[in-house]
Amino acid sequence: MSKKSLKIVTIGGGSSYTPELVEGFIKRYDHLPVTELWLVDVEQGREKLEIVGNLAKRMVEQAGLPIEVHLTLDRRSALKDADFVTTQLRVGLLDARILDETIPAKYGVLGQETNGPGGLFKGFRTIPVILDIIKDMEELCPDAWLINFANPAGMVTEAVFRHTNWKKFVGLCNVPIGMVRQTADLLEVEMDRVRIDFAGLNHMVYGLRTYLDGKDVSKEVMEKYKGSRASMKNITATPWGNEFLEGLGIMPCGYHRYYYQFNAMVEHQQEDVKKGEARGQVVKRVEAELFELYKDVNLKEKPKQLEQRGGAYYSDAACNLIASMYNDTKDIQPVNTLNMGAIASLPMDCAVEVSCVITKEGPRPLAMGRLPIQVEGLVQQMKSFEQVATDAAVSGDYNTALVAMTINPLVRDENKAKLILDEMLEAHKVYLPQFFK
Repeated sequence: MSKKSLKIVTIGGGSSYTPELVEGFIKRYDHLPVTELWLVDVEQGREKLEIVGNLAKRMVEQAGLPIEVHLTLDRRSALKDADFVTTQLRVGLLDARILDETIPAKYGVLGQETNGPGGLFKGFRTIPVILDIIKDMEELCPDAWLINFANPAGMVTEAVFRHTNWKKFVGLCNVPIGMVRQTADLLEVEMDRVRIDFAGLNHMVYGLRTYLDGKDVSKEVMEKYKGSRASMKNITATPWGNEFLEGLGIMPCGYHRYYYQFNAMVEHQQEDVKKGEARGQVVKRVEAELFELYKDVNLKEKPKQLEQRGGAYYSDAACNLIASMYNDTKDIQPVNTLNMGAIASLPMDCAVEVSCVITKEGPRPLAMGRLPIQVEGLVQQMKSFEQVATDAAVSGDYNTALVAMTINPLVRDENKAKLILDEMLEAHKVYLPQFFK
């Protein structure tokens, strides 16, 4: 793969996260020689693309690097001969996310952009677009790797491997890197000294074992974890019960609160919705503030305020992954990829989130064996949901969508599932042509 120059295309280039990505490429230029960065968006995102694109150009100029930044609404022209394509798109923008969160709340159900009905509908909107991008890539850049950050990352990865023949695909999430960061803080050490064996699904990943300088410190970390409120910006950091953590024996991620603290999370979400503080609404305000900052012609670096977004630091994960693949470093990183037997509790050909050795040929999952019995059932149930959900997203079949909604552990009721499904289909109608043929 080693070339003297690289062309990277970012679809959803008008995202507020783009400055973080650009910063990541600038920092790594000596071993990741990006010469062309194409930022692509749709007509709806034109203004944001221009604002964030101009900031990207100022950042590159400030760094004194020969990176050409191109802004375009023409995806196909951008994709021609790309080496890496990254996707961070949000179909329906934040208004769609707000509906994903507020409609289920009326029914006493959690809806977030990767979990519950919200995750299901974000998958319905996102998967067809990703599959269209892959069709373009097959024609215009068949040797490129597609690195996807768009949520629901696990469901999108499942759809690609289940419904296309495209293999050069990796799903990425900032949750594992956040867990490593939190663990390093608990141990009061530098991040690069900590490694965690991750296994599970996207936003349902567990830390099975933790190592400090190669030594297993899992027990020590779990003790420290008991008193912490480690979470992400977008999830209420209610404390875990010490007895529960002791019994669980492995590290949950912040999103597990939706499943293990269901009632408390529903109450928090309903209160937030009443106050106009649903996460999508909060993010919309944060994003508006960010774009006002981005407009400043004197701003030539990523602003600190970007860290207030729930996906902060994902560029570290993204740029590390691309750099590792490009340089064939064979370091270990958690990504969403084909299982291939890494997690014995799940089918060989399904998508999982697991620690992998990163090579120029892509991720090689590390063998984790069976998941601990205390979490195995929930993960299998979620995998069943993801697979049915991707089938519905591709086919646009109402009955399949209803089954997917019903078997999601955050819904669990056929009648309620139908009410939510019908209301959300109508609310998102413009972005779901497959259901309204």
